[in-house]
Amino acid sequence: MDHVQRITESTQEIFSSMIMLEVTPGEPYKRNKSMLRGSISGIIGLTGSIKGLLAIHLPKQTALEVTTAFLGMDVTEIDEDVRDAIGELANMLGGSLKAALDPKGSGIQLSMPTAIYGDEYSIDCIATAEEITVPFELSGNTFLVELQIDPNG
Repeated sequence: MDHVQRITESTQEIFSSMIMLEVTPGEPYKRNKSMLRGSISGIIGLTGSIKGLLAIHLPKQTALEVTTAFLGMDVTEIDEDVRDAIGELANMLGGSLKAALDPKGSGIQLSMPTAIYGDEYSIDCIATAEEITVPFELSGNTFLVELQIDPNG
């Protein structure tokens, strides 16, 4: 199973079972550390036998929609609840990816999730990281799930 398939299956499963929203994957690509605008990103680090990061980048409106569905309460602005929800979403995606990459469960450790929000920012992990980004559509908007892995360890 390749990384794109793992990301796609994990994202669709988590969104449908935990958030009760259906998402449609698009064509994977390399984001090449382009700037993110008007977005919130949930990030989780990977250490151990695989080093890198997993991030989910959602435009503000999509983050509000996801958080509203996830928490079952109307959310209208990026606040602590949204940051926590998007961080937890990254955590669930990281856990699912870890289980697929490391079935025995001892070779990869996950960091605490982090959420970043801003008008314009970039996320860099390791300069030489192998990177894959899978876009997903939700309610006519696109969000991204990105995996960066250090090819040297």
